Amino acid sequence: MASEGILLGMGNPLLDISAIVDPEFLKKYSLTLNNAILAHDKHKPIYEELVEKYDVEYIAGGSTQNSIKVAQWMLQVPGATSFMGGIGKDKFGEEMKKSTKLAGVKAHYHEDESSPTGTCAVCIIGGERSLVANLAAANCYKSGHLKKPENWALVEKAKYIYIAGFFLTVSPDSILLVAEHAAANNKIFSMNLSAPFICEIFRERLEKALPYTDFVFGNETEAKIFSKIQGWETENVEEIALKISQWPKASGTHKRITVITQGADPVCVAEDGKVKKFPVELLPKEKLVDTNGAGDAFVGGFLSQLVQEKPIEECVRAGCYAANVIIQRSGCTYPEKPNFH
Repeated sequence: MASEGILLGMGNPLLDISAIVDPEFLKKYSLTLNNAILAHDKHKPIYEELVEKYDVEYIAGGSTQNSIKVAQWMLQVPGATSFMGGIGKDKFGEEMKKSTKLAGVKAHYHEDESSPTGTCAVCIIGGERSLVANLAAANCYKSGHLKKPENWALVEKAKYIYIAGFFLTVSPDSILLVAEHAAANNKIFSMNLSAPFICEIFRERLEKALPYTDFVFGNETEAKIFSKIQGWETENVEEIALKISQWPKASGTHKRITVITQGADPVCVAEDGKVKKFPVELLPKEKLVDTNGAGDAFVGGFLSQLVQEKPIEECVRAGCYAANVIIQRSGCTYPEKPNFH
């Protein structure tokens, strides 16, 4: 059984504004499928246009928060998970608090007076998604909030900590504080490559955090970009997973395990100088609703077993199960109870 507060996540809580769009819409905003970007000035009108033009759904999201909610759902132990990040003092912020509470996650949000709650445009074509995040209040998170005794208590309580790479754009000092605590206290610290732009534009911040990681997650696109930026001159996902697992470590307590998903292709797990591949249960195309949150769900499922000290095979199986459930629904949502045995 997972104990209370065993898993902590920190990241950018965002409200997903999700809709099925047409190719012209993607073209207009220079977007590509299966990518995630931060909104620039030219993307600012996208949120209103989505709402005006299409039939939108509002879903509480944000990469790390999705993973934590899925882990909580898989565990079915009230309060097993907790989360920190920044929201606005507004209607969307209230929705976010309600949604997280309903999910059974203990959330300690920093509530910003001057910025609205962050949003993410989820543009879907043929089940594939393109994400445009306007961080807003999520971007205002500071380590001062983390250091408050009632919030640091969540860090103290957790034995496993997960942070998506997206949070590197907001509060790298918060990440390092938590990473150093994990290394000093024999805890498991995990991160995600999250998106090509994290590997490229935020390379330095990512490289500072990597030595502390015990688990690194990512997908094949991110892995290939990471390899390119490092000058490794390989697009072989197994090789890249191995190289990431062999990246120098800040503490020798745990080995590093790299887990790379490849959509419908097998999951690559690199540890101890070897790579194992785990096949994914294929879903008939007609059952696919959208891939938004699939990677987040995989991590959530994986962590739900990891915190129970289950073998890696079980962690991967749970990750694949969770991802399979989520892609048959809109956004990162799930039925009331998991059916994972």
